[in-house]
Amino acid sequence: MMTVSTTCEELASKNKDIRPTRDELWRRYHRAQPGSAVEDELVQQYLPLVKTIVGRMAMTLPSHVDLQDLYSAGLVGLLNALRNFDPTNAASFETYARFRIRGSMFDELRRMDWVPRSVHEKARKVQRMIQELEQDKGRVPTEAEVARGLKISGADYQEWLQEIRPATFVCLDAAPNADSDQNATQYESIADPRQENPIEGASRNELTALIAARLDQLPETQRKVLALYYFEDMRLWEIAEVFGVTE
Repeated sequence: MMTVSTTCEELASKNKDIRPTRDELWRRYHRAQPGSAVEDELVQQYLPLVKTIVGRMAMTLPSHVDLQDLYSAGLVGLLNALRNFDPTNAASFETYARFRIRGSMFDELRRMDWVPRSVHEKARKVQRMIQELEQDKGRVPTEAEVARGLKISGADYQEWLQEIRPATFVCLDAAPNADSDQNATQYESIADPRQENPIEGASRNELTALIAARLDQLPETQRKVLALYYFEDMRLWEIAEVFGVTE
């Protein structure tokens, strides 16, 4: 016979398994305080929105950008969206949250690039002037010549060099020509000595394919001998024992 306590436990278990809908959470949230458990539940409901935006932005970002930092910035944007959303507006919360989440991520990207834009502009001017003088004079220009070309004093040029020195660490992912986004970046134009020469790699692949084709034409016994000698590192007398013949 079912007791009253058993019935209460079953009802409590069923109520525990039933999760409130978003509409119910929003109604509770309007009556709750920031930082409440209801706010945490709403954040959990909209976490996939942050992950989706991070995934889409990652496809257009360089590999050195830490996606975990972007994700954290997106969570901050989501939390600000929850606390500042006005349900009386015509826009849905998802639309408003996407705007705030992307804004927080862009702020984080700007924070990562700690060199001011004016410094980047000076670095481009110096680089452009040095290239022009090198082409005109056929040699590396002196600092005085670069300063005259920029129409600034030698002292000002030294200040420019001190300012743009940090920019040399962050300009590698920027296009040399700021007027076009289609040009290769400085990072892409610098040779990596650790990478294989494409011509040598293609030649080796062709040679490997040729050797493999020739090995397929050998009798089975000879193929086994070559496999034991070159891949198993067996000596000739050991191979002879395997085949039951003399060395």
